[in-house]
This record gives sequence, C-alpha cells and structure tokens, in this order.
Amino acid sequence: MKRITSYIFKFIIPLAFGVGLMWYIYSKLNMEEIGKILQYDINYWWIFLSGVIGLLSHIVRALRWKIQLKALPANPSMRVLTNAIFGTYAVNLILPRVGEVWRCAYVAQSEDKSFIKVVGSMISERLTDTLTVITITIITFFLQLDVLKEILNNNPSIKEGIVNIITSPALYSVIAVGIIALVWLFRFKSENTLIVKIKEMANNLINGFKTIFKMEKKGLFLFYTILMWFLYFVELYVCFFAFKQTESLGIVCAFSCFLMGSIGMGVPVQGGLGPWHWAVIAVLTLYGLNNDTAGAFALVAHGAQLIMTILIGVYTFISISLYKKRGKEVNNS
Repeated sequence: MKRITSYIFKFIIPLAFGVGLMWYIYSKLNMEEIGKILQYDINYWWIFLSGVIGLLSHIVRALRWKIQLKALPANPSMRVLTNAIFGTYAVNLILPRVGEVWRCAYVAQSEDKSFIKVVGSMISERLTDTLTVITITIITFFLQLDVLKEILNNNPSIKEGIVNIITSPALYSVIAVGIIALVWLFRFKSENTLIVKIKEMANNLINGFKTIFKMEKKGLFLFYTILMWFLYFVELYVCFFAFKQTESLGIVCAFSCFLMGSIGMGVPVQGGLGPWHWAVIAVLTLYGLNNDTAGAFALVAHGAQLIMTILIGVYTFISISLYKKRGKEVNNS
C-alpha cells in the first residue's frame, strides 16, 4: 500500500497536474493554426542546434561536478559523470526530483564512496544553481521593471500571493523552529540509535556540502558555472530564430523567457511539462506575440529539450548496461 501511495504522489499526481495544465493552456488556443505554424513557419535547423547546445550544457555540468567530487575525494571518469548527468534528466522525466538521488547512488556505487557525501556535493552544486537563478532574477528585474509591473498589475492574485508569502508569520516560524531544532540536534548528546543516525547523516551531508569550499580550481568551477548557464540560455535563444515572428523580439525578451522558464522547470512536474509552457507563453504574449504563435514556440522549444533528454537517456542506460555486462564477463574469465 505504501508503494502504491508513493507511486501516486511521485508519478501520477505530478503527471496529471502537468497534462491538465497543458490541456488548460492549449484548449484556449487555435490548434489548427498552431499546426500550420509547426508545418510551414519554422526553420527546424535552429531547433536541432538548440538540442546540440543542450547536450553540451550537460557535459559542462558533468565537468563542473567532477571538480567538487575530487574534494571528497573521488575521481570518477567522464563516462561515469556524463552517464550520471544524462541519466538524471531522463529519470526526472518519469519521477520528478528522483533523478538527483539516482545519480548520487550511481556515482557512489561506481566510486565506492559514501552515498550521503555524494548527495552533499550534489546539494552544494544545486545551491550554486539556485544562487545563479537568483542573480539572473535580479538582473532581469532591473532590465524589465516595466514588464514586471505589467505582469503584476494584470495578475493581482500573483501579486497578492507574493506579498502573503513574504509577510507570512508561518514562514518565519518554520525557519525559526528549524534553526532551533538543528542547534538542539547537534548540541544534545544521546545514544539513541535514531538520533545518532540523523547526526551521522547530517555530518556526511555537511562534509559533502563543504566540497564547494575545499575543492581546488574554484576559478574553473566558476567558469563552468557561467558557461553552463550561458549554454542553457543560448539553447532557448536560438529557438527564437526558428520563427519569423520571434526572431526580432530581441535578447532581453529571450532572457525574460529563460528566467521564467527556469522557474517553471523548478516545479516538480515531469520535464517542466505545463509550468514551463505557461511561463514562456505568458512572457511572449506580453511582448506582443499572438497566443497561437507563443503556444507553438513553447511546444517546439520544449519539445527539442524533451527529445534530446529521451535520446541521451536511452544512450545512458544502454551504456551502463553494456559496461556492467562487460565487467561481469571480465570477472568470469
């Protein structure tokens, strides 16, 4: 029963939400017009280029993670790391957020390292990405003050929701309780098995998190971070040149779409299905693009990412399977 409940929460509910949101978005659009746009008005070479750039960004992420893992110390091969990163995105298409756990388990097993320490390095990596998104948000905020004001004025519920979250006593109460609980946990001495286990896990997570400070080549890590996010942006930006209606919208519009799309991808839904489309379409229509063209753009740009993720996922799990098979044959010989 627990497995069924877990399956429903991890797979069925996120997928149902994503599909439901997609239906809600596209039921209001003219699908016949979108079909014509997809058939006649797109240069698919730009879309192909977008997929290639997306692949390169994943390889850069693998190179960046390698720097952090060396601080554990661990030195996985690029084969292991690219499989881990490729597999992460493929697994997340089925079970949102489970891909991160899978890649840590895969690397920990491959390198015979503590799973929790590898998770710590992954968390510090994700923290870097979160800080990057915050930086992008601040930059976009100042570049697009007029557009953001229009979004909030046209969507008072969003404005009210943001204000409610920021001013919510519950938010600050939870933060305070969490800090007190952590202080108590580390200061309280106990031989209770559960508390000892929690402390051990927390220490391993902290040690993994410390890799961001212990690692060598911090400058290279920063370079890979900037390069990776630049490639993420260019992956979307080149799609603008695939449509005559979007090629003249400019880099600032693309940057706004990229930011909102990144936030949409943060919603725990398979591949950002639904939230990503809603966010990108909302930005494009604010820039004067008609709804049908915006809907077609979101379908194609997201579709390029989706197809690339499926292909690298198939490659990854075939690669892992063949490598394991080859290893067994060597051990048996």
